[in-house]
Amino acid sequence: MRCLWTAATGMEAQQTNMDTIANNLANANTTGFKESRANFADLMYQTLIPAGASNSNNNQVPTGIQIGMGVKTSSVEKMFAQGNFTQTGNNLDMAIQGNGFFQVLRGTQQAYTRDGSFKVNQNGDIVDAGGYMLQPQITLPKTAVTVSIDPSGVLTATNSTGNVVLTTNMQLYLFPNPAGMQDIGNNYYIPTPASGNVTTDTPGGPNGGGTILQGYLEASNTNVVNDMVNMILSQRSYEANSKVIKSADQMMQMANNVVS
Repeated sequence: MRCLWTAATGMEAQQTNMDTIANNLANANTTGFKESRANFADLMYQTLIPAGASNSNNNQVPTGIQIGMGVKTSSVEKMFAQGNFTQTGNNLDMAIQGNGFFQVLRGTQQAYTRDGSFKVNQNGDIVDAGGYMLQPQITLPKTAVTVSIDPSGVLTATNSTGNVVLTTNMQLYLFPNPAGMQDIGNNYYIPTPASGNVTTDTPGGPNGGGTILQGYLEASNTNVVNDMVNMILSQRSYEANSKVIKSADQMMQMANNVVS
């Protein structure tokens, strides 16, 4: 019976949907996290009578008979909508208002992140929570006491007497298709052929880079209410598909009883 296997694909698809929703909810408080959405597509169809075929009276059939074979997960897509901003008061916390990523150097690998919770290491280098250096590398002089960053990414460090000891420009990095980037965990993304080539821009620059908000962090863009509703819908769909399998089993049992 086709419905057995068709319903099984529906249950499998809803399991993937629930896994995606669970990850969104688990990261509701993860800085810079971008929620995912599971997308689905129907499988192939078995054509019993093609539309437009001729019947026994030599009349054209206006609609044919096609029976679908189920559903599959076509993609799990990252949604790069802007998250809310949380004020921290930390001078090295930065949020990107708009498009773009920060770039950090993980060993020999360039990685990209929306998590702007930066700190200073023992050498004065600005690093992220994992200790990886912000790119381009920025090293604060030992005499630096205060750091200010304007929306265009100009970082200015001053000493205890108010004299400027460092002025430098920060960079943002953009991709034509950020949803095509590979998520490698710990708030890091790496480019893929689907994401396109990286473009470097200054904050608020001509290539569409966002601006920098100093003293803020971008919160997760997970919409808890929507995910809870989607979880209920997914659960009910899973339950309905399981009932189809149960009904198909009962129908086969009835057929076996008739034969016996």
